[in-house]
Amino acid sequence: MNNKKKNIKIEKPKIFLSELPVFTQLEIQSNDFFEMGMIVDCVIEDQEANKVTFDKIIFKNVTFTESTLTGVELTDVIFEQCDLSNVDFSDAIIHRTEFKECKMIGTNLSRGTLRNVLFDSCIADYATFRFANTKQVIIQDSSLCKTDFSFSKLQKIELFRSNIDQAQFSGTELDGIDLSDCEFNGLGVDVTNLQGCTISREQAYIFANLFGLIVKE
Repeated sequence: MNNKKKNIKIEKPKIFLSELPVFTQLEIQSNDFFEMGMIVDCVIEDQEANKVTFDKIIFKNVTFTESTLTGVELTDVIFEQCDLSNVDFSDAIIHRTEFKECKMIGTNLSRGTLRNVLFDSCIADYATFRFANTKQVIIQDSSLCKTDFSFSKLQKIELFRSNIDQAQFSGTELDGIDLSDCEFNGLGVDVTNLQGCTISREQAYIFANLFGLIVKE
């Protein structure tokens, strides 16, 4: 296994577990503010709200279904073994937040602002990060097949041991991004945006085929 050392450090959520009350249900309305709590073993369904704030909250084994939480603000939040598939988090502001062993298939994070965010062992195939602004983000041991990062600003983002096959990066500058530890057979990229991107020798052949180049042995 490749144990490439992380070059960036991210701030962890500032949560004190001993102080958190536990809840097993949650009703959400626009502009609600939720602070200092642990939400466990429940289903949050058919929720539609805007500008909701979660501060120092842990979600554990929570399933979100048919929910739209546009403009949500997450600060010092942990999602652990949660199902966030197809949740609309567009225009979210996410800071010091961890997604650990979460299912995020089709999750919409377009136009989101992400700072100090960890995605660890997540399944985020078909997720959308279009027009997102990210800084200090680590993605590791995750699946992001056909995930859309088009027209995003990716700063200090690191990807480790993740499958990004057929991910879309059109209109996104990849300067400073290291993809050498990732698995893919093809990507949606613009050749003009590849300058400064780090890839492995094996991946060079994939890009050669992608752009119609012939590599002689």
